[in-house]
Parts: sequence; structure tokens; C-alpha cells
Amino acid sequence: MRGYDDFVGDIFTIIPPAVLLLALLVVTALIAAGWYWFPAWIPRRLPRLRFPRFSLPKRRRRKAKHGTEPATRPTRRAKADTTPAAARGSLADRLAAEGRYAEAIRERLRDTVADLTRAGLLTPEPGDTAAELATAASAGRPAVSPALDGATGLFSEVWYGHRPAGPPEDERMRHLTAEIRDGLGGPR
Repeated sequence: MRGYDDFVGDIFTIIPPAVLLLALLVVTALIAAGWYWFPAWIPRRLPRLRFPRFSLPKRRRRKAKHGTEPATRPTRRAKADTTPAAARGSLADRLAAEGRYAEAIRERLRDTVADLTRAGLLTPEPGDTAAELATAASAGRPAVSPALDGATGLFSEVWYGHRPAGPPEDERMRHLTAEIRDGLGGPR
């Protein structure tokens, strides 16, 4: 132990303790930043050496026929924005079939909020809680209030209360969202 004390003492005679502490903090901050942004600074594809005489000719895009524009692929966001309600409902059903009941419950509530928004009862803002949305929708249409309170309560128990979800909870959420849609006059 004496050797370690001598070593530390020698370091502090060469480098002042405040400078050493500052250097350790900087090194720690650099390591933490590198760890946090690790994937971003790694190149996705390493550059390759290309020699002009060995390279193959580049593919050329087909030109559009007279007067037509080239077909473009729809973006992922465009697909998500144009998803019909039936397809979203089927996503909740698929999640439930996979045994991911908590996610199915969340998806069913999302579908319900989308239906309430289309009906003009809600204008959701980022950060709105499920209870706030239920209160706002209930003020516009009191008939959906009991079912909406039950659906948001079940969602909160599962997601925030960490209550395990299973088939009975999913079936209850399915029933509650069907009651809400019936109260709006929409299809199941």
C-alpha cells in the first residue's frame, strides 16, 4: 500500500490535483458522449477503393415514356398516414394474436382517439394524457363517457401501473372501444 501512496504522491507533485481532476472529467465526458452517440459516428458503409479502369458502368435509370412521370415509391410516412381504420384495427388484433396484449390495448386506444378526432370531439396535442382526452371527449358527447373512462383506466393500469395484460383485458378493451364507436355512430 505504501507503493501506491508514493505513486499517487509523485503524480500530485508533477500535476496539480485540480488539473488532474479536470482532465479526468474531460476524459469521462468524452467516453460518455462516445457511448451515447456510438452508432452515429460509425460509418454505415466503409469506403472502398475504386479504380476507374476496373469499375463497371453505372446503371442508368429508365426514362419515362412520353409525357409520363417516373413512378415513385411511396414513403414509409405516407403509408402510415393513409392507413384505413380497419387496417389499424387489424394491427391490434395481430398484436393480441402474438400475445402482446399490452401493445394491443395501446393500439386499440390509439384507434379510439383517432375515431374521436375524426368525429370532431378531440384535437389531441402532444403531451395530452389519456385522462385529459377522455375528459375532453366526454364533454362533447356524454354518452361515450363511461366506456371511454373504462378504456383509459384500463390503459393506464396496464401501461403506467405495470399490470400484466392478458386475453381478458384485451377482450374488455375491445368491448369498451366497440361501445365508444357505437356511441359515435361509426362501424365496429
